[in-house]
Amino acid sequence: MAALMRTTSAASRLLTSRMSSVLASRGYADEMDFTFAAANQVFYANANVKQVDVPSFSGAFGILPKHVPTLAVLKPGVVTVFEKEGSSKKVFVSSGTITINEDSSVQVLAEEAHPLESLDGSAAKEALRQAQSNLSSASSDYDKAVAAIEVEVAEALVQATN
Repeated sequence: MAALMRTTSAASRLLTSRMSSVLASRGYADEMDFTFAAANQVFYANANVKQVDVPSFSGAFGILPKHVPTLAVLKPGVVTVFEKEGSSKKVFVSSGTITINEDSSVQVLAEEAHPLESLDGSAAKEALRQAQSNLSSASSDYDKAVAAIEVEVAEALVQATN
């Protein structure tokens, strides 16, 4: 029993020192270097922000400095960026990726992105109506899949503009 306790104690010390060196090597910082770009616009380039809230296929989540490294896929919805000065900016994204690196830098790369204030609620509702019509009239599996994606994006657009 005493030998087991010595082994457990030694293992515990080893893990504690190992964790300290892993955390130190990750270079965690109290600041977050943030880049947010889409094919149509660059919203932030290496900016220092407080927090970023993102919609992902594994669920919406917030990103703060020292966040665990992560790779996720954006789903249609609103990315909210909380800036250091206290203001926030909301941008609708259609799809893309989120990368959170070990050095606390974050990249959001969207296929398409538009500030919420530039979106038209009635146009979003019309886009949803058209997408639903396309889905109901689609005959091939491919056309059904494309129409289903159109519906998903249009539903998120309508929700974002309400």
